[in-house]
Amino acid sequence: MASTAQIKIPATYMRGGTSKGVFFLRDDLPEAAQTPGAARDTLLLRVIGSPDPYAKQIDGMGGATSSTSKTVILSKSEKADHDVDYLFGQVAIDKPFVDWSGNCGNLSAAVGPFAISNGLVDPARIPRNGVAVVRIWQANIGKTIIAHVPMTDGAVQETGDFELDGVTFPAAEVQLEFMDPAADEEGAGGSMFPTGNLVDELDVPGVGTFTATMINAGIPTIFVNARDIGYTGSELQDAINSDPKALSMFETIRAYGAVRMGLIGTVEEAATRQHTPKVAFVAAPAEYLSSSGKRVTTADTDLLVRAMSMGKLHHAMMGTAAVAIGTAAAIPGTLVNLAAGGGERSAVRFGHPSGTLRVGAEAVLVDGEWQVKKAIMSRSARVLMEGWVRVPGNSF
Repeated sequence: MASTAQIKIPATYMRGGTSKGVFFLRDDLPEAAQTPGAARDTLLLRVIGSPDPYAKQIDGMGGATSSTSKTVILSKSEKADHDVDYLFGQVAIDKPFVDWSGNCGNLSAAVGPFAISNGLVDPARIPRNGVAVVRIWQANIGKTIIAHVPMTDGAVQETGDFELDGVTFPAAEVQLEFMDPAADEEGAGGSMFPTGNLVDELDVPGVGTFTATMINAGIPTIFVNARDIGYTGSELQDAINSDPKALSMFETIRAYGAVRMGLIGTVEEAATRQHTPKVAFVAAPAEYLSSSGKRVTTADTDLLVRAMSMGKLHHAMMGTAAVAIGTAAAIPGTLVNLAAGGGERSAVRFGHPSGTLRVGAEAVLVDGEWQVKKAIMSRSARVLMEGWVRVPGNSF
């Protein structure tokens, strides 16, 4: 039987926020995978262990969830006034598909630390002690992210006492600023509200007609009221992920919402765009037990939010969706803002399945259009393993 030798590719396995993924320097990839195309996608699928009909990703680095089936490619930035170019690939678990249509806000927290440690940032701009400011160009959506990375004795500080619900152990805080977060998604016209409305009536065949806020900020997101689709907003993962009818309903909402947002032309195209848009449902504060058993009270939150990612309820909250939540909350009249009590606000703390998260954003109305200059949140990041990943030499 013929055999093919494996090849070694330098890689770093990192946690960023409540996600983790395999990080590569672009120039370390095989030449055929250094540019977009089938070779790159096939290589990353093999690294992660997809497609896997068993949905376990046993023969790869993936963890069989949307939060752990992720890849990142970084290079010294080609954009003026930026340090690093950041490209994110969301790898499907059971399909031969890598989605490049959006960012990962959680892994964004790991980009700055990786860039510093791998020589992508000018050493003159890195303090020996203090906070290094890393200017990131998010290549998927064409946006700037500013990461504030703590430094101790000339090295990235990874340990600390910053706690993030959804992450077991404390670590060092990395503050992220998502600049001008309204996403310039192809077909969305660059508008924060692609339909022109803060709230729309969304007609979803087989599901019903209900109000929705559809926003491009951080990542295209469709917000609906929990009560309109039969939920309270305090659900944990098993309540939805163990229910095939519920999962089908959310995917149908996502498909029809994507068409209304101008992201796709037909509902059938949604299958080729799994990472975006997201679907989230909101509710007023209520008491519940988080997935860790921690009690979340009404005093702890301004609203409750649950969000779907790659067809499943997320265990915490996607970072980009948190940007969308903070942005929508800052704009009076959106469903997110109304669930939080309405009115003007520059920050919200929302409840998610793993606990709570605070995100800030300031919105201004300019010539009849809402604008948000930046959204701010804190995450943490840590190197889990570094060295090489191996893949069969004929796998791409």
